[in-house]
Amino acid sequence: MPRYRLTLEYDGGPYKGFQAQGDLPTVQGAVERAVLAFTGESVRLQAAGRTDTGVHATCQVVHVDLSKAWPADTVRNALNAHLIDDAVVVLDAEVAPEGWHARFSATERRYLYRILNRPAPPALDRGRVWHVKAPLDADAMHAAAQVLVGHHDFTTFRDLACQAKSPLKTLDVAEVSRRGEEVWLRFASRSFLHRQVRSMTGTLAEVGIGRWTAQDVKAALEARDRRACGPVAPASGLSLTGVSYAEGGAAK
Repeated sequence: MPRYRLTLEYDGGPYKGFQAQGDLPTVQGAVERAVLAFTGESVRLQAAGRTDTGVHATCQVVHVDLSKAWPADTVRNALNAHLIDDAVVVLDAEVAPEGWHARFSATERRYLYRILNRPAPPALDRGRVWHVKAPLDADAMHAAAQVLVGHHDFTTFRDLACQAKSPLKTLDVAEVSRRGEEVWLRFASRSFLHRQVRSMTGTLAEVGIGRWTAQDVKAALEARDRRACGPVAPASGLSLTGVSYAEGGAAK
């Protein structure tokens, strides 16, 4: 039974997250329906990560096992034909190596959070950025973000509904930079807690506005208490932008 690795791009706005939830619209549900329409097989996708409601992806990686060996390009093109009415596309398809798993073989996941920082709201990027009117000090945000880099107990930045066995995670990258009218926050780690990126982003925005300092962020982290977290940033500005694997590929 060949296993196919699929790289997906999607607008999370129309969906109730990635994970299938009965009759609710989800990214997983859309792709599984496309597989059924193409092959006649009911399958269950495995994904590198399960994005929340409204979160986007420019490089989500999933795998699917099919009973017939199809050319990879045929799989990509056929699925896209059946996804024509959805906000999901298959960017790439390839036969996966023996023993490879979209989730368990991943060595790093990367996220980008975009903040539109100007008085006027977005028009073209509505639903894809967080609009913050107050001027943000991106340099101060970047300096404060370095407090979060490393191996820590991230309970403060962990959603109460998080199902991870441990709050201990290693954050490899936390970078904040200004790109014209936007402030970009980039995070990389082998894995993240539920809503960890949005929780860290909302807290760092408080630094950018001037209400918090880097020391406040450090104190919040060390509190290991969800109540010490700043406001949680909305889902609209967040995108999964890359997944890395030991054998390479799929990294954006």
